[in-house]
Amino acid sequence: MRTKLFSVAVAATATLALAACGGGNGDGGGGGQTGAAGGLKGQGSGESCTISQAVPVGAALSLTGAAGSYGTSQQKGLELAAEQLNAKGGVKYDVKIEDDQTDPRQGITVFEGFVNGGKSIIIGPTLSNTAFQAQPVAQEGKTPVLAISNTAKGITAQGDYIFRDSLTEAQVIPQTVKKAKEKFSLAKVVVMYSNDDAFTKSGFEVFDAALKTEGVQVLETITFSKADTDFRALLTQAKGQSPDAIVVSGLIEAAIPLVTQARELGITVPIIGGNGFNNPKLMADAGEAAEGVVVGAAWNSASANELNAGFIKDFQTKFNAAPDQFAAQAHAGLTLIDHAVRSGCSAERDAIRDGLSKISNVPTVLGDVSINADRDAEHPAVVQVVEGGKFTVLQ
Repeated sequence: MRTKLFSVAVAATATLALAACGGGNGDGGGGGQTGAAGGLKGQGSGESCTISQAVPVGAALSLTGAAGSYGTSQQKGLELAAEQLNAKGGVKYDVKIEDDQTDPRQGITVFEGFVNGGKSIIIGPTLSNTAFQAQPVAQEGKTPVLAISNTAKGITAQGDYIFRDSLTEAQVIPQTVKKAKEKFSLAKVVVMYSNDDAFTKSGFEVFDAALKTEGVQVLETITFSKADTDFRALLTQAKGQSPDAIVVSGLIEAAIPLVTQARELGITVPIIGGNGFNNPKLMADAGEAAEGVVVGAAWNSASANELNAGFIKDFQTKFNAAPDQFAAQAHAGLTLIDHAVRSGCSAERDAIRDGLSKISNVPTVLGDVSINADRDAEHPAVVQVVEGGKFTVLQ
């Protein structure tokens, strides 16, 4: 049986249909439950599991809008993972990717389509503020969700069908602050954050608590909008406080001009960013100004993990570009879903939910991942610094 790979982009929708010839219709699985000709229940278990129908997966990603650079990276990670899993055999994945346009209202619409269209599980959305609005649709429709980049507090608290493989800001930022304090002898800082986005606001709250825990004085807290691109006045204000570092919780679209303008204004102290800084665009667009930026992460390309080394090589070959954390988390997400499906050899919604809840030390490109009682992922984090135009581990 040959595997076909075809990707069709229509308007704001990208469809990646990766299913065996004659495989099931991703939208006809009876609400993600048993369909025709064997449907979504298979035979065997684990590596020997065989399911006749392709598993219908929906992915709501920000392919356009403010988070477009994150979403397109996630799309590539999913494409590679689906291609590899389908080549493995036994279980095939029919992954439909739709653009949530970095808009919570569109995210709700996409989620409604996936729930009503019979997807077995939904991946995404890209940003936490969209997740808070869209996830209740899936919870009500008893459709499992795997968040692959949502780090805000409270994501999985929305229901027992909601999971994530992305480390929370609460898991990563305290390690970042602790390491930065040790490295740079931080005593006082200025904090800046976008106060009109759930993700960046949550990041600020964790930064604030972590700085207090480490005994670092916050000289001033400065807010901005996620749509802002000119930070010169705010940075001049921050510079006037003579901080040991500037701590920022913002999306990449703000991070790039903020870092660039800070260096133009002669600000030489370290800039410590939240998860929104985890994007190669920071180095590509900010160039030399990005050097020395510190950011905590769930993944680093320098990891000695054998699966990670293979992932980087395969990603580079397929896309002629290096992957980032968002691609890695997306790839790991589908890997975890495959493990959950195979554990009960069923792609029915409740079976996947049960399988995800039992994830323990599953090998992925992120390392060995476990899902805790709060349905959050647990695996090692890393603190990075930009050196030579790339993220390296902060020693």
